[in-house]
Amino acid sequence: MIVMKFGGTSVGSKERFEQVYALISKANNVDGPPLVVVSAMSGVTNALIEAANHAVRRNLDGALAQIEMIGQKHIDAAKGLLDATSAQALLDDLSTHLAELESVLRGINYLGELSKRSLDVVSSIGELLSSRVLAEYAGSRGLKVKWVDARQVLITDDNFGKSNPLWAEVEKRAQSIIGEAVNHGFTVITQGFIGATLDGITTTLGRGGSDYSASILGVAANASRIEIWTDVDGMMTCDPRIVPEAQVISQVTFQEAAELAYFGAKVLHPLTIKPAVEKNIPVKVLNTMRPDSSGTLIQANVEEIEADSVPLSQRICAIASKKNITALFISSPRMLMAHGFLAKVFTVFDRHKTSIDLIATSEVSLSITIDSTENLTAIKEDLAEWGEIKVMNNTAIVTVVGRQFRGSSGIAGEVFSAMKDINILVISGGASEINLSFLVLNEDADNAVVQLHKHFFGVRV
Repeated sequence: MIVMKFGGTSVGSKERFEQVYALISKANNVDGPPLVVVSAMSGVTNALIEAANHAVRRNLDGALAQIEMIGQKHIDAAKGLLDATSAQALLDDLSTHLAELESVLRGINYLGELSKRSLDVVSSIGELLSSRVLAEYAGSRGLKVKWVDARQVLITDDNFGKSNPLWAEVEKRAQSIIGEAVNHGFTVITQGFIGATLDGITTTLGRGGSDYSASILGVAANASRIEIWTDVDGMMTCDPRIVPEAQVISQVTFQEAAELAYFGAKVLHPLTIKPAVEKNIPVKVLNTMRPDSSGTLIQANVEEIEADSVPLSQRICAIASKKNITALFISSPRMLMAHGFLAKVFTVFDRHKTSIDLIATSEVSLSITIDSTENLTAIKEDLAEWGEIKVMNNTAIVTVVGRQFRGSSGIAGEVFSAMKDINILVISGGASEINLSFLVLNEDADNAVVQLHKHFFGVRV
């Protein structure tokens, strides 16, 4: 069994649904029935969040207008894909989800309160709607289909807004619900992004979590391959919006893909790779709009190269950037020859559930970057006990990802030579031998990427 995950642009219109059906039908003939994981139609999740924000601000009319727009988007798709009778039956089904949405929004409006738990319920509706449309259409074309509510399989904790899978329960349910259906010849269509607690309360994995869902379900159901279908040809040497001449990377390792996703590459959710690594399941990134393109294969190993025996461009995999980072600079004479200082600092971030991106340290100072400022005030108050704290906003991480950096001479020199006109605030080599990262101002990030890409890939920009 393979997993095919389709993003929002892949199911953004009637024509896109037709294209997705063609792809899953072809896969069914080649590899047997797939597990299909779909996102909400493009723009729908944003509209749902906007509706929730209208509701909490006591603008019920604005919230209901968003529901009407979302409903119409799915009505247009259903009527374009199905005959009148089938379309009406589907719309009756979709109206149940929309009625639930309206009820929740009215509750938010009445209370004037929007909790993470309530927002998860609101933002989950898009995937339920899109997957119903796809399942009904695929069934009408003769495909043997089973629609599965992901909340019956992807069981999570109650960390609303960014929940975590309860693996033992997910594996048990995936094998009994999804595995059994596939074994009986059904193409299973389900939702990304959403799950539920053991008590049946709706949760989400966080924005962009549909990729992660596909990986979780694929691992749990013992898939042989996970395909991420999106609107680009694969993982690129850098963001093509910054450098239009960016090139597709044919293959990368799990570790390289994870680094690129975490440090700003938009093609994959950063957590997508983690489950696949554990069972060594290859992941392939493909373009729904250009299905004949070769895409990017992500697997445990790629062809080894001998350091210093090939040009740098063959050792450099890609360049990524991540903007709107917050940097904290902690300085204290108490760090001098003191043990346990770092442990105390990291305990603060752990207590406030805030991930650290980069770290650079000297004898009496520590530089840390974070991309979530939700608990920044509390973090600063706690850190003040250990030294002087300075905060810098509007910074960006630029990361060069490659292979065998430790066994290669001159890479750091080449990187900083390419960026000689850019002010570098923090440098971090990382614990692995595959990345070199540094912090710059937001306004310098794109130029840094352009200069690095030109230097290593020889592209005129």
